[in-house]
Amino acid sequence: MRIKRLIDVVGSLTLLLLTAPLAVVICLAISTTSPGGALFRQARMGRGGHPFTMFKFRTMRAGADAERAALAARNETNGHLFKLREDPRITPVGRLLRRLSLDELPQLINVLRGEMSLVGPRPLPVADSCYTGPDRIRLSVPPGLTGLWQVSGRSELPWEEMVRLDTHYVERRSLALDLVILARTIPAVLTARGAH
Repeated sequence: MRIKRLIDVVGSLTLLLLTAPLAVVICLAISTTSPGGALFRQARMGRGGHPFTMFKFRTMRAGADAERAALAARNETNGHLFKLREDPRITPVGRLLRRLSLDELPQLINVLRGEMSLVGPRPLPVADSCYTGPDRIRLSVPPGLTGLWQVSGRSELPWEEMVRLDTHYVERRSLALDLVILARTIPAVLTARGAH
């Protein structure tokens, strides 16, 4: 939809400009409290199953990806997700960023580039991309910075519920639904429900 893309471009550009001073502070906080760069890059599944590089502020210590296998037995969720409420790899600054959802701000660059949308299904890592059946429906639209999953409990929800919510969005997507989700995102971020 052309209108949806226009909203994505105007919205992401506006938010990038408004949050630029905050982004500088976050970059300094990350860089001065733990070794490594401020940005984290990871390959994610985009529309049609095409991979793209997603940006986030780094919330874990450098080399954290290599430690995931050692923590696999402690995974607190199922399906293609990996979540650990007390993940030892997360830095103190990173924990605060996750709590406030500020680690997601660089994804506005992905939205501006057309790799993501402001609203859509959650973008999942390419490494976890063994999707079949209803899981693949999620890939028929661009992934979103926010979505039904994010405003319905995030990490508190099991994989099956995330797929159900994302499928529901894809099958019923409209500008009106996008506006409702965007409006619900604000209280979801402020209450930090499921953010860890």
